[in-house]
Amino acid sequence: MLPDRDFFFSLADAAKAETLPRFRAGIDVTNKQDGGYDPVTEGDQAAEQAIRALIGKAYPDHGILGEEHGSVGLDREHVWVIDPIDGTRAFISGVPVWGTLIGLQSNGRSVMGVMDQPFTGERYFADGKASWYSGPDGTRQIKTRDCKDISAATLFTTSPHIFDAEEAPRYNRVQDKVRLFRYGVDCYAYALLAAGHIDLVIESSLKPYDVGALIPIIEQAGGVITTWDGGRPEAAGRIIAAGSKAVHAQALEILSGL
Repeated sequence: MLPDRDFFFSLADAAKAETLPRFRAGIDVTNKQDGGYDPVTEGDQAAEQAIRALIGKAYPDHGILGEEHGSVGLDREHVWVIDPIDGTRAFISGVPVWGTLIGLQSNGRSVMGVMDQPFTGERYFADGKASWYSGPDGTRQIKTRDCKDISAATLFTTSPHIFDAEEAPRYNRVQDKVRLFRYGVDCYAYALLAAGHIDLVIESSLKPYDVGALIPIIEQAGGVITTWDGGRPEAAGRIIAAGSKAVHAQALEILSGL
């Protein structure tokens, strides 16, 4: 039996209790990456611990794939995919576009998920059939926007600097075709896409926990999310998400080099 919305929201609440008091509070930051910058805070670590504790108590037979505290039981039927603070750079910069991502896979496929933004009080949730928004302006089912052509699309990516020498020209060709492009909102961009506010998100070098919760939110809102070669996105890497099949197909043709 899969968990319900209340359980997902209890996980988000547990994470919020650890992250929100530390936001804009001048906390210490540790760099996880030699020769680069991959920040982690005590908020990341504490939030994931809180989430894992509740999952372990309620669903001890489930596996967990987490960013900060390793993985267990990845061969099990049900696996939780956790990113306690997606957008740590935004978090430490005081910008409220980070989020807590909690997804659930069943037999390797993402089926449920929540993206929680504690500072704005917004949650985006996929219940297995439909996607929902709840926030200061109420609760409602959400749908992606049916943009007919890439020339009318709004495109987001975290940064143009995430693309390597092979990827950058392909991304730039897509960017040259859209009506509007913006940078820098991490997981929040995917939530905006699911809610019908934007049309396209393109990224690279993502990890499974970066997309695990977002895949069902987008798909159950009517959108499309794949790798750049059109495959399933659960393993992450190069990711493209679109609100409509038309825009996805047009962008994918450019990204895949066809």
